[in-house]
Amino acid sequence: MLLHGKGWNPNGTGNLALNITAPFKLDAFTYAAELRERAKLAGAANAMKFEGDRALADNFDGVGLVSGITRNLDCLMKGRRVLLLGAGGAVRGAIMPFLSQQPAEFVIANRTVGKAQALAGQFAPFGSCAALGYDAPADRGASDIVVNGTSASLRGKLTPVPAVSFNPDGLASELAYGKGLAPFLRVARGAGVARVADGVGMLVEQAAEAFAWWRGVRPETGPTIDRMTIPLT
Repeated sequence: MLLHGKGWNPNGTGNLALNITAPFKLDAFTYAAELRERAKLAGAANAMKFEGDRALADNFDGVGLVSGITRNLDCLMKGRRVLLLGAGGAVRGAIMPFLSQQPAEFVIANRTVGKAQALAGQFAPFGSCAALGYDAPADRGASDIVVNGTSASLRGKLTPVPAVSFNPDGLASELAYGKGLAPFLRVARGAGVARVADGVGMLVEQAAEAFAWWRGVRPETGPTIDRMTIPLT
């Protein structure tokens, strides 16, 4: 997404604004002259705007993901057990917004446990966060909300999370979109989870947050999400 031209911002100048996707989020983070707090914590940027020749960067992936789950799927995180898979840029951007929802338990699971532990330590001042390997959540019981923050589904691969990690009455959510019933969601369905969702909600909600940053007004997201959502079969 790219905005260019006079009149879109309060100053009426012809500044640029853009939305950034992988694999350029780290490049945007490095390039920016000024980073907002979310981008600093995530170590990546997914939105930029320019004031003259000065580049400002932010990261709306995490708040978009939370809005997609809590607002559009009407699934509150407060007081629930939440499991987030992965330790990459998308997960880094989601941790603070997830912790702000005050889950009863928040766990990061990753193939390399050390990476998950490093993230848990970094965000420890903001809330309780456990770090485990992919197979360990099975020993802790089922989670009410399980979110796949890895890139495995983009490659058609399976994230090796045990089926017992899912609460059949909970939610399984995938960051990838437009893939139908991705491998991670197939595992969730096989574990008896009725409510599964892909990343369309996150995609639209993060774009709306960026748009509000650029223009000072937040567009309605529901109709766009409805148009973009495909049946997960």
